[in-house]
Amino acid sequence: MTEPRSEATPPPPQPEPYPDLQVGRPKDWAVGVPGILHSMEPALAGMGVARATRLALAINQRDGFDCMSCAWPDPGHRNVLEFCENGMKATTWEATPVVVPRSFWAENSLTSLLDRSEYWLGKQGRLTEPVYKPAGSDHYEPIGWDAAFELISARLNALDSPDRAAFYTSGRTSNEAAFLYQLFVRAFGTNNLPDCSNMCHESTGTALTATIGIGKSTIAYDDFAKADLVIVMGQNPGTNHPRMLSALEETKRSGGRVVSVNVLPEAGLARYKNPQRVRGILGKGTVIADRFLQIRSGGDMALLQAVSKRVLEAEDAAPGTVLDHAFLAEHTIGLEEVRTHLAGLDEQAVLAATGLAAEEIDALAQEYLGADRVIITWAMGLTQQKKAVSTIKEIVNLLLLRGNIGKPGAGASPIRGHSNVQGDRTMGIWERMPERFLAALEREFGFPVPRRHGADALRTVHGLRDGDLDVFFALGGNFVGAISDSAAAEAAMRGARLTVQVSTKLNRSHVVTGEEAIILPTLGRTEIDLQGGVPQFVSVEDSVCAVHASHGAIPPVAPGLLSEVAIVCRLAAATLEDGADVPWAAFEGDYDLIRDRISRVVPGFESFNADVRRKGGFILPNGPRDERRFDTPSGRAEFTVNELEHLERPAGTLILQTLRSHDQFNTTIYSLNDRYRGIRKGRDVVFVNPADLEELGLADGDRVDVVSRWPGQADRVLAAQRVVAYPTARGCAAAYYPEANVLVPLESAAEESNTPVSKAVIVHLVPRA
Repeated sequence: MTEPRSEATPPPPQPEPYPDLQVGRPKDWAVGVPGILHSMEPALAGMGVARATRLALAINQRDGFDCMSCAWPDPGHRNVLEFCENGMKATTWEATPVVVPRSFWAENSLTSLLDRSEYWLGKQGRLTEPVYKPAGSDHYEPIGWDAAFELISARLNALDSPDRAAFYTSGRTSNEAAFLYQLFVRAFGTNNLPDCSNMCHESTGTALTATIGIGKSTIAYDDFAKADLVIVMGQNPGTNHPRMLSALEETKRSGGRVVSVNVLPEAGLARYKNPQRVRGILGKGTVIADRFLQIRSGGDMALLQAVSKRVLEAEDAAPGTVLDHAFLAEHTIGLEEVRTHLAGLDEQAVLAATGLAAEEIDALAQEYLGADRVIITWAMGLTQQKKAVSTIKEIVNLLLLRGNIGKPGAGASPIRGHSNVQGDRTMGIWERMPERFLAALEREFGFPVPRRHGADALRTVHGLRDGDLDVFFALGGNFVGAISDSAAAEAAMRGARLTVQVSTKLNRSHVVTGEEAIILPTLGRTEIDLQGGVPQFVSVEDSVCAVHASHGAIPPVAPGLLSEVAIVCRLAAATLEDGADVPWAAFEGDYDLIRDRISRVVPGFESFNADVRRKGGFILPNGPRDERRFDTPSGRAEFTVNELEHLERPAGTLILQTLRSHDQFNTTIYSLNDRYRGIRKGRDVVFVNPADLEELGLADGDRVDVVSRWPGQADRVLAAQRVVAYPTARGCAAAYYPEANVLVPLESAAEESNTPVSKAVIVHLVPRA
């Protein structure tokens, strides 16, 4: 990291993007009556009473649709209203009756749309007909479905190699659509299947697969109520998956304790007012976190190693009384190597990395030692660090020491942020699917399946930039908005010959295009999917490996919309010679036929059509959780030795993390408010500890450019941010995603997983004139 440039000249003044920005005090509790009002008021205003009520009663119900806003599992007993504030906002956003009129495309050039925010683009309404931007044109124009598929297939079949196309997938895609999509892509001849998991939980899958043999959670929903201790690391449930607060409340009501480890205090983890309980409406609610460790960004791995060391020292002091020796002997390998490694752990390095006092670490160790059943749960605060994979391996080390995997109330619990991102991976959406899956696919469909590994998300950007990819196809999502290094990603996308987006609403990826571009509108998950007059349903997999059906609840917003399944089937039939002997038309007409084929390819789905129709669906087998079976090369859970690497913070800098506002899902912005952090009518803010502001010679309300500097590269600038004095950890700062993506270069990626490092960016705050 280069040193600060004292000669840097601030850019000239420019208009503030959010002139009405208001900053108030952050909240110290979440949900309650305001949560109800903030979820239902937009729904009623935007959709009307009848439509809003019908959808509210169908979200996450057994005969309803699965909420698209997160992958939080459903409880066995459903409430009449089984949704959170942001779930209802996501539903309102998708199910709006407002549509983009045909005149929009002639009235708005792509050049003019470049200056529009994600919020404005999404507010234009639902997409209802395919549109095409010819080469050399600055406008989309309507195109028929058949003509669109013919054009796409012609461009794909003209490629020198199938590997010159990449096929991205969003986590909202159903199991059925995802399976057909990867089938088409592999029949076409490539494994270039980047997906949103590459940018979020790839580190989780990499670490867990290596250590316990499966890249998924090892707990069930009911385990939260059975846990003695839940350690919540690097996540903000109150905004990103609010229904988790109900599960944590069950932990507390059952006598368990909760520890929060995070850089920022989060309102939901401080106190939760459950809107479905009298105490949550009229009372003070439930204090969720019994202990808050305000850790320095990037310090989680050091904390976990320090706690594990203390557990081993407690065993040394009272041999045979601390570790689960029977479990360790039967089910694990590598403990002695870890014991030797941790014996040399530098305590001062740990304190510097974490920003915590030794007494705080001691207290966490005592919490762990005093609990028989422990869950450690985490999200992107851990997965988007440089040492993310090693950090998650240290979670496994700590859990293994006392046998906290494969017993009730205990285990590893990664929280997925997108509704079916886990299911998409199960269905084959991965550039590096294992041989057993590829061989099963080949046996079932009779065509040669490519084995060479494909491109992930970051490598896709490199491929577009370097001229190795010509076509980019996205089944949902907002790739250029979500990926790091915004300027580089957009420049790379403009180098494509053809970009195709399958979408419900406009976003940045529709504005930044290749020479030619096509938008294919699709049904939303809220909408009834009729094929040949017969309603179809799809399925999703949540964070605890539960698979259940999702049925649309309202008629499509416009006639002629195709489902994602139909789009994939028609594209495959148009592109593949003889359709690769796959019955694409039959699949489009009857989704049971798709599930029949899945049942012969994907383990755990052997009776898919019957099981998914059962009340509540079914749970996929999970070796570590169900029988303490670990499908690693050794056949055991594997302790790992991980070298601690201290994140240096040069004088005059801060460690910045990107985060969502409360009214946000991924890159979708529902409003310009972040209620729990006290922000209204704007997003151009950077949160900084008051003591750091004083040290840097800044004051609350100052305008600064947030600058990241990388060797051999020009400065990266997030311009004109309003400084907000905020109780973040000392030496740390935070700014909103996706705006702050510009600060993270493509080369800054997590070791092993290649996930963008968005949670540990060294920045300078440069005052503006």
